[in-house]
Amino acid sequence: MSDRGGRESRLPIDLTVRDRALRELMDEPDCDPLALDRTFRRFAIVNGLVSGWRAVWRTHVVPALPPNGRGRILDLGCGGGDLARSLARWAASDGFDVEVVGVDPDPRAIAAASRSTPRGVSFHERSSGDLVTAGERFDVVVSNHVLHHLDDDTRAAFLADSAVLASSRSLHSDIRRSSSAYRAYALASPLVAPGTFVRVDGLRSIRRSFTLPELQETLPAGWRAEAAAPHRVLAILDA
Repeated sequence: MSDRGGRESRLPIDLTVRDRALRELMDEPDCDPLALDRTFRRFAIVNGLVSGWRAVWRTHVVPALPPNGRGRILDLGCGGGDLARSLARWAASDGFDVEVVGVDPDPRAIAAASRSTPRGVSFHERSSGDLVTAGERFDVVVSNHVLHHLDDDTRAAFLADSAVLASSRSLHSDIRRSSSAYRAYALASPLVAPGTFVRVDGLRSIRRSFTLPELQETLPAGWRAEAAAPHRVLAILDA
């Protein structure tokens, strides 16, 4: 698996356009379950290093929470649950009483996430559409590395559901595609990739992801795209 990722990183990659047809290994229903489970676990390390969510929590999530410090946050497409757990930890350290709900339609992700459910965090095998149908509401709706996985129609439905579910702000973070992001990940990912899909899928994620103008162009009316460091882009809607 690591050899495959090494060969892929040396191909003459065209990063001037999104590779919409490229599919990530972990999205395959018959992918190696052990490698997938290790990948979910390793995401906690990778996202902690590169996602930039600690800063986004302070600048974009906290201002959207109720003034009384109590609120609900929804993590759509929560994967292994590392972001949901981090949000709950940061909220507690900053004096907020926040309930964090992570949902994912993939039962494999929920099985991985449910291994650790600290106080104030819960995980459920549901889609955004399921929550809309159930009449759920949250102060802030977030996602991490979801948008680039979705085709145009699915992404539009995902964002529409997010707008309905969020009473204050929808905030979706993803990779900002660039040659520098690709080179940096190709060099650093072998440190955490053995036995996982982290290297191959990370490189493919970058190739599938958006530049800032591309994301703004694809967002519905009322949404805005913002650049964030490092190599990040945010899709934001204020209710």
